[in-house]
Amino acid sequence: MVAVISPDGRCVFANASFERVLGLARRSVLRGSVFEWFIEAQKLRTTVAAVASNQFATSRLEAQLRKPGSAGGDPLLPIHVHVIVNQMDDPGLVVVELVEIEQQSRQDREERALGQVQANKELIRNLAHEIKNPLGGIRGSAQLLEMELESKPLTEYTQVIIKEADRLQALVDRLLAPHRLPHVVGDLNIHEVCERVRTLVLAEFPRGLRLQRDYDVSIPEFRGDREQLIQAVLNITQNAAQVLAERIHDGDAVITLRTRTARQVTLGKLRYRLALELHVQDNGPGVPESIRDRIFYPLVTGRDGGSGLGLTLAQTFVQQHLGTIECESEPGKTTFKIVIPLP
Repeated sequence: MVAVISPDGRCVFANASFERVLGLARRSVLRGSVFEWFIEAQKLRTTVAAVASNQFATSRLEAQLRKPGSAGGDPLLPIHVHVIVNQMDDPGLVVVELVEIEQQSRQDREERALGQVQANKELIRNLAHEIKNPLGGIRGSAQLLEMELESKPLTEYTQVIIKEADRLQALVDRLLAPHRLPHVVGDLNIHEVCERVRTLVLAEFPRGLRLQRDYDVSIPEFRGDREQLIQAVLNITQNAAQVLAERIHDGDAVITLRTRTARQVTLGKLRYRLALELHVQDNGPGVPESIRDRIFYPLVTGRDGGSGLGLTLAQTFVQQHLGTIECESEPGKTTFKIVIPLP
C-alpha cells in the first residue's frame, strides 16, 4: 500500500491497494488527510514532517490504521501496520508505504514453512534411501535362513523379520511417494475433489459422522493435479474423522467442507487477484498444543497408531499447486485452510 502525501497529510496519490484497505474511492482518498485514517496519528505527523524537512532520508514506525467500515473508525478494530516514510525528489512530498503486520507475519510463516518443507524433503529422501538398501539385505537373508531351517517354531522368527522388513519397506515407499508421483495437470473443479473425498470418508465412517457441504459454486475451474488434491484433502479429512472417534460414537461428530474465494491474496512473495480457500473444519478435541507448531513435520502425530505422514504429504501436494495450508485449533473447533491461486 503506497501513497504520496504532503507534510500536512494531504494525499496526492494512492495505489489501488491503499484504496482497497481504506475501503474508499480514489476521489475520497485524495480529498482527505492521511492522518485522519490513523489512531493516535501524532507520531506519524512528526515523522512525516521530519522526513519532509530533510532531517531523515527515511524513517519507520508502527501504527494502527482505522479498520474500514467500522463506525467512526472504531479504535477497537484497528489494522496494525508497519509504516515506512521516504523522501522524494520533490521536497514538498513524501512517500508513505504501509505493510500489514499480520500479512508480513503470514508471509514470514509461509517462507519458514516452505524452507522447512524443502529441508524435510532432503532429510526424508536421504533417510529413506539409507533404510531401503539394508532392508533388502535383511529380508533376503531371513528368507535364505528360513529355507535352511528344519524346525517350524524357528521359522516363526524369520517370518517376524520378513513381515517387519515389509512393514518398514511400505513406510519408506510412503515417504518417497511425493517425490515419485508425476504432476498430472488438467482442468479441475474443487467441488468434484470435495465430493470424492466426502464419498470416501463416509464409506469409512458410515454412522455417527455428519459431513456437511458449504460450497461457493461460483468458484471457477483451475489447472491442477486432481489426484494429488484429492489425496491432500482426504488426508486432512480422514485425520479429522479419526480424532472424532468419541463424538462419532456419541453420534454428534461434524466435519464441514467449506469453499470460498479470496481477492488480492499474497502467497509467498507473489500477489494473486483471486484465490481459492478450502476449509476443513471439525468439532473435535483440537490439536494438542505440544505439537501444534509441528503438525506438518514428518512422523509427528498426536494420535496413537498414526504414521505422522498424512499432513506432510498434504502440505507437499498443496505447495506443488503454489498454495499454502494452515491450521487453527482450539477445543471444539479445528480448521485446516488450504489456499490456492485461481486464474
